[in-house]
Order: sequence, then C-alpha cells, then structure tokens
Amino acid sequence: MADAEIKRPAIALPAALVFDFQTNGAPNAAATRFLKDQVAAQVEKSGLFQVVPTAGGNTALLNITINNVPITKDAAQQGFVTGLTFGLAGSAVTDGYICTVSYVPADGSPTVSSTARHAIHTTMGNATAPANGVKSASTEEAVRTMARQIIANALRDLSTNPQLK
Repeated sequence: MADAEIKRPAIALPAALVFDFQTNGAPNAAATRFLKDQVAAQVEKSGLFQVVPTAGGNTALLNITINNVPITKDAAQQGFVTGLTFGLAGSAVTDGYICTVSYVPADGSPTVSSTARHAIHTTMGNATAPANGVKSASTEEAVRTMARQIIANALRDLSTNPQLK
C-alpha cells in the first residue's frame, strides 16, 4: 500500500493545505467540500506534512488537485442504450482521475510535484467489470476510496523526491 511506502522525514514539514477537486479542469465546489476533511486528515496521517492553518510569508504551501477527466467516450449514450434494452446490452463507463500534489517551500526553493492517476469503472446492465476491479457498495465509497488511493500514491512519489526538504 502506498501509505506504508511514504518516506517520512524526522519532523513533518509544516505547510498550508489547499485542496481543489475539478471536473474537466473546472472547479467542482461540491466535490471539494465532500473530500476536504478526508484529504486534510490523510495528509496529516501520512507524517510527511503538518497542516498549518494559513499560508503566510514563512509558510510552505501544499497544493493537492484531483481532476476528474473523461475516459469513456459517449458515456451518456451508452447508458441510454443499456436502458433501452432493459440491461441486455450492458455498458461500462470509466471516469479517470489525475491527482497533482505540489509542495512550494517557504524558503523559495523550487516547487516539488508529483502526479498520480486512477479510475472508477461503472458497469450497467449485462456488462462485466475489469478483472482487477474492487466492487464498492456505493458511489460515495468508490469516490472516497479512489481519493485516498490516488493521494497516497502521489504523496509516496513526492516523498522520494530528493528535492523535498
């Protein structure tokens, strides 16, 4: 698991956290509110950063963005066809996610960044899920699991960057 692979410093780096969830690059305020507390708790638990209240002159900045990007073309049309056939013609839709974590040191050192990718697969009707997929009980559970995993991977990759200080 990526959480266990995070290279933790002796003392967590203090940083103000800015989290933003986007849909096709545009801010998604509802999704940001939905995940904000989970993301802050995960960053703290990672041991890599200590979240401080505000960015100031001597405060580092940790930016985390998750962008929901389309992977499946014509997803709405596929769902419509599945409905017309009462599920006999199944369809599978994939939502892609790109997480970018950027750390801007307070001392003016260069920004350190990492990126991770993830996906949520949704099947409708008579369609099979990907072989390595994990079934979620709800959409909320799927989104929270995706967010936790994608951020863990991005933090893990960031933690191994020798420029992180």
